[in-house]
Amino acid sequence: MTQVRELHRKWMQNEQYRKAREEFAGEYALTRAIIQARVAAGLTQEQLAERMKTTQSVIARFESGRTHP
Repeated sequence: MTQVRELHRKWMQNEQYRKAREEFAGEYALTRAIIQARVAAGLTQEQLAERMKTTQSVIARFESGRTHP
């Protein structure tokens, strides 16, 4: 099975991939920071969603990268 790390190395050889990765670097950083803060606070996605007045599925989509912040 191919690991994500191996795919990333391969894709980094592609200029379009590198540019797209740079373009979204801020969004990835924000997502990582929110996940780390949620975990550090001991909150579930559902608890965070309640505090943000949204649903757990919105948090899950955001954390998985399926939606933009």
